[in-house]
Amino acid sequence: MELRHLRYFRAVAEELHFGRAAERLHIAQPPLSQQVRQLERELGVSLLTRSTRRVELTRAGEAYLRRTIAILDAVDDAGHQARRVAQGLEGHLWIGCVGSATYSVLPRLVRALREQLPQVEISIRGEMLAPAQLDALRNRDVDIALLRPPVDDPAIRTEHVRRDRLMVAVPSAHRLASRDTLRVDDLRAEDVIAHAGQDRSVMGRLLTAMCADAGFVPQIRQEVSETSTLVTLVAAGLGIAVVPAPTADLDVAGVTYRPLEPATLGVDLVAAHLGDAAPPAVERALEVLRGLAL
Repeated sequence: MELRHLRYFRAVAEELHFGRAAERLHIAQPPLSQQVRQLERELGVSLLTRSTRRVELTRAGEAYLRRTIAILDAVDDAGHQARRVAQGLEGHLWIGCVGSATYSVLPRLVRALREQLPQVEISIRGEMLAPAQLDALRNRDVDIALLRPPVDDPAIRTEHVRRDRLMVAVPSAHRLASRDTLRVDDLRAEDVIAHAGQDRSVMGRLLTAMCADAGFVPQIRQEVSETSTLVTLVAAGLGIAVVPAPTADLDVAGVTYRPLEPATLGVDLVAAHLGDAAPPAVERALEVLRGLAL
């Protein structure tokens, strides 16, 4: 039995006329009759009663037609879904994101994806440091990673999303909170809350490099992986922190943000994904991301 036997039977059963069914299927009538009889012989039942004036379904034929319609519709739906998945219009997309972008870029991106790709299910892994995101990309645990460069793996492609200015998060009662702007040298005597160590965080390496250029080593009191935890510790008065500007969107009570001078001090955000191995929905999602005014 082949799908064509089911399609032939369905056409005859719905038309109740071999001639009209043959026209509908764009085949000659004799082969159609032969194929339906072959199906009946294989099943061992009569699906149709035939006379010179009419064709009717038997009870067995009525039951078989209901199942045939369900089978053929499911096959057609499967093909339609496969084409939509291949076109990136349906499927499942996992997005990883660094902490600061979790509170700024990510909400806008997810809203746009839901509007423009409603059949693509979106799952989020937020508050991920860049090394963890790169590992997740390689392991195919995420499909798109919003992270801070550099990315040195040739199998991973990146495209620039935006550049974020650096800010200093200070307790609102801290003496530095009264200043309009701060410079790196202002961190010299302060306890600092930092993103997790140099080997695990772009921001941690950046902090160390900036302070080294200014001639001192930062007094790191605590290291944390999550940006939300870092800001909470600042609010508790345990130290100050250097963060990308979007972190201010957290709006945690007791924290004041001041720009770090010079204004050229900043950190890039890129969208990273596996090259040729990326799911089709990735390029669709990147098109949506490019269309956002960030």
